[in-house]
Amino acid sequence: MAWTFESEIYLWHAGESWHLLNVPEDVADDIDEQVPDKRGFGSVRVKVTIGSFEWQTSVFPSKEQRTYVLPIKKAVRTAEDLAVGDRAQVTLEIAQ
Repeated sequence: MAWTFESEIYLWHAGESWHLLNVPEDVADDIDEQVPDKRGFGSVRVKVTIGSFEWQTSVFPSKEQRTYVLPIKKAVRTAEDLAVGDRAQVTLEIAQ
């Protein structure tokens, strides 16, 4: 199953270099239903597509955000001309 959504890119904390976006809560609920056994830190392996860039990574639960957060690596941000405050169109699927 794949989910497509838009989400705003933000910094984990001011002055940090971790660029993240939030997974919508309904998608996070679906992920929880499909993956009952999580990896370390509650992470879930996913395949992500933003624009023409596709890669595998993990989403991580965030109590602060009350959903999963998705790290967006610099190569993706550069290739797709994305910065903090931009909204990214994301396709996400659970990695096998």
